[in-house]
Formats: sequence, structure tokens, C-alpha cells
Amino acid sequence: MMDYDLPPVLVTALALLALALAALFANFVVKAILVRVLNKVLGYTVWGRDPELRRHGVIERLANIMPALVVSNGIMLVPNLPAFAVVVVKNVASAFMILTVAMAISAAFNVIDTIYHRRPEARLKPIKGYVQVVKIAIYVIAALLMIATLVDRSPLILLSGLGAMAAVLILVFQDTLLSLVAGIQISSTDMVRVGDWIEMPGQNADGDVIEIALHTVKVQNFDKTVTTVPIRKLVTEPFKNWRAMQESGGRRIKRAIYLDQESIHFLGSTDLDRLAAVGHLETYLLKKREELAEWNAKLGERAKVPANTRRSTNIGTFRAYVENYLRSHPGVRSDMTLLVRQLPPAPEGLPLEIYCFTNTVVWAQYEGIQSDIFDHLLAILPEFGLRVFQNPSGRDVREMVRSPEREAELSIA
Repeated sequence: MMDYDLPPVLVTALALLALALAALFANFVVKAILVRVLNKVLGYTVWGRDPELRRHGVIERLANIMPALVVSNGIMLVPNLPAFAVVVVKNVASAFMILTVAMAISAAFNVIDTIYHRRPEARLKPIKGYVQVVKIAIYVIAALLMIATLVDRSPLILLSGLGAMAAVLILVFQDTLLSLVAGIQISSTDMVRVGDWIEMPGQNADGDVIEIALHTVKVQNFDKTVTTVPIRKLVTEPFKNWRAMQESGGRRIKRAIYLDQESIHFLGSTDLDRLAAVGHLETYLLKKREELAEWNAKLGERAKVPANTRRSTNIGTFRAYVENYLRSHPGVRSDMTLLVRQLPPAPEGLPLEIYCFTNTVVWAQYEGIQSDIFDHLLAILPEFGLRVFQNPSGRDVREMVRSPEREAELSIA
């Protein structure tokens, strides 16, 4: 029997090749058999059948430890390797296992956040920001352990030097720390929830909050664009949250009709008789006539002067009509504030403001109710002898120039 003495270099190369094959085989066995079997077992559970949870790949990330573990333990069996090479390979493999474990733990927290996000209370108390903080801490600890492993030193030696690096770390993670504090303030004071409609003109945000993370708040605007707002801006800058309006069940209408002040006048008896037949004015005009008659009777001879008497005006009667019309409108809530008031006169006319609340907060239905109210009020104004103020257009100017009176003036000139 012949004894073949192989060169040491060849022996080392063959041993390294065998170690690589062993690592690949271990990787194949774990991923192709154990992981598949484990996933199949988990498939019998509700969470195991959920594709959104399985996509985070917690088990797959943990499976990557096996080849690194084989290399870490098998490198010491390779003959003729320098001691420093064994230490380097072993340390690199250990650092890789630490990174793999950190990534698996991070993926596990993603699963926790996904499961929590499905709960009803997730809108009130989102935890995505806190999960991100924990993940940052995990990666920081993993980085320290990996550095300590690669330099073959105790992690305590690195930790002892962190005191001197505190200022640098605070500077590097300044935005993260500020965002964390802002997130805690927002969560504790219940300023914003996922699903709230917020309006923040300074950040061009006007829509529903779809995500609250560590650094940002995502707002889907009504034009379907998405605005990303730094979370600390919600603490330092003003914004409007429409949640209270949505929870109240009523949305405010606050709009004015600008009336031509030249169309305002007293109502004669003929006008009063005609308007008394209007359903929303029948009771009002009956009481108003009795009140004015009683008042004017006390004037005696002075009642012969019309300026001394009290009389109904078309604008006052119209205001009473609008208020009664709104109270009987099926889309307006009578249990909330309802006002019809005059605002100070302006160059555009006399504003008659309608202030009330609809019985719905749905945008399309709200706009429909508001339009229905003003369609009716604008159309019925002539019944009271009132006109809407409107700036003259080019057509109005042309008709004024072409009027017979103007043409006669021009012919005389």
C-alpha cells in the first residue's frame, strides 16, 4: 500500500473546500428542509397563513446563522492555517451571526407592529415610532458587539468609551431624539391619530393621516397626493384637526349672501298679504303685525308721520324666512347653533350670513346640502324685492353705453 504525502497547501485548500461545502450543505438543509417544515407547521395557524406577516422573513433570517456557525466551529479543524487567520475567520463569522440575529429581531418587531396595526386602538395609539426606536437600539447594540467581536476585545471596553462619545452621538441622532420626544407628546396628548383629517397650510398638507412613524407623518391629500410632514412640525407649528367635527356628526356652513343695499325697503300691506301666504312666514308675520300694531297704537297722533312708526322691511322678513327655512330643512341640525345674521356693510353689499350645521360630515353630502340651501335662497330673493350685489361686467358697461338715454346725451353733445 502506497502512502501519498500531500503538500500542506493542498491539504489546507481541500480542508477549506470541505468546510465551504459543509456550510453550503448546512444552509441547504436548514432552508430547504427545516424552514420549509416549520413554515408548513405554522401554516396551520392563522398567523402562519397570513402573507403580510410571512413576508418579513423572521425564520429565513434566523436560518442564515447555521452556515456561519459551521464556519465558526469548523475553521479550527482546518490544518496548517495561521493562528491569526483562524481568529479573523472566527470573528467575522461571529459578527455575521450577531448581525443576522439583530435583523431577525428587527423583523420580529415588524411583525408585532403589523399585528398591532390591525387592532382598533391602533388609530388612537400607534406604536410604529416606538418600534423604530427599539430597532435603532437593537442595531446600535449589535454594531457595538460586532466591533468588539471583530477586534477581539470585550464589549465593556467599548462601552467605557461611550461617555466621551455622548456629545457626538447626541449630535448625530439629534433629529431622532427630537422626533421621539415629539412622538411621545403627540401620543400622550392625543393630538393626532391615524385616520384624522388634518389641515397644515405651512406644509401643504390637507387630508387624512395614513401613517405616524418616528420621524414623519404621512398625509394623503384629497387630490390623492401624499405629503410627508416631519413629526416635530406638529408640535412646533399650528395645524387644524377636523376629528372633533367628524365625531360631532355635524359640519358647519358659514357663508354669506351679499345683498344690494339699494334694494332694501319697507313692505307695504299688499306685499305683507302676499308673503303671509308663504308657509315659513305665516306665523312670523301674524305675530309681527300684532307687535307693530300694538307699538304704533301707543304713538297717537305721531303715528300719522310714517317715519315715527315701526314697519316691516323686506330684509328683516327675508332673514326670518331664511331662519325658519333652515330649521325645517331635513339636512340641517336644529340642535346645533343656527344663526342668520347681518355683517357690517362692505363695498360688495350687505352680507347676510348663514351659520348652521349639516346633519352629515360626508364631504359630498355636505356640499350637496349647502348648494341646495343657497340655490333656493338666491332664487327666492326677488319675492322679497331684494337683489344680489354683483360687480358690473363688460356686458353691463356696454349696455349702459348703448342705452337710449346715453345715446341721446351723446347726440346733444
